[in-house]
Amino acid sequence: MSKYTVVNNDFVLAGEASVLITDLAVQRGYGIFDFFKIINGQPIFLEDHLDRFYHSAGQLRLPVAYNRDELKAVLFELMKKNGVSDSGIRITLTGGYSPDGYTVVKPNMIITQQPLTISKEINTQGIKVITHPHQRQMAHIKTIDYLMAIWLQPLIKEKGADDVLYHNNGMVKEVPRANFFIVTPNNEVLTSGTGVLKGIIRKQLLGLNGNGFNVQEREISLEEVMACKEAFITSSTKNILPVTEIDGHVIGNGGAGEVSKALSEKLTSLFN
Repeated sequence: MSKYTVVNNDFVLAGEASVLITDLAVQRGYGIFDFFKIINGQPIFLEDHLDRFYHSAGQLRLPVAYNRDELKAVLFELMKKNGVSDSGIRITLTGGYSPDGYTVVKPNMIITQQPLTISKEINTQGIKVITHPHQRQMAHIKTIDYLMAIWLQPLIKEKGADDVLYHNNGMVKEVPRANFFIVTPNNEVLTSGTGVLKGIIRKQLLGLNGNGFNVQEREISLEEVMACKEAFITSSTKNILPVTEIDGHVIGNGGAGEVSKALSEKLTSLFN
């Protein structure tokens, strides 16, 4: 953790930052957050992250004390104080202190910065996932609720996997902290369009449609997943990460495919 963090209106030492146990985030798990990377001192896709942050806050009826320009000023001041070139910033908005344990009165905002090692290499190692039937509630909101994902950790480890892919009524959705894509035998790049969090990297890839790639959002069946030639996940921390095995079934050649490599190169160029 970097030296300074922000709690509401104050810059404080990270080791001294705190909220009371009566916060609805502690009592009920009620809150939202967003996270973005900083590379060479420059925030990556900051406006998109702020759009999603304010959208999530509005959806959970959590008033934000700062307007957009004020929040950006706080973020840049935190970056200046910590002086970390490559890092990640997390903005958390909790339900705040509640007189009855249910009513939102005044949320707490906590902003933390964590140094990151940024690799310029395209990740070709890949991960293994298992599937599990589950539909996240309010999936379009970036909440602090990761109950199912944490509960499944022992099963994921038991199966020798790295993560879990949620599906609902035979249609794949997402992994807990990332969006999921497949590449069909016809080189269509597909991601689920419903019941998922609309990730920022996901948005960038959808924006590449027609620019040398055929990227679409629609329902994807488990059968299509098992027949795909490539699969990968996307997130602000992982960028594009190949999925090489699903429920023991090897995807494609068991490594990073040509389409995902090309998308990774294109995505990297957007950072500059």
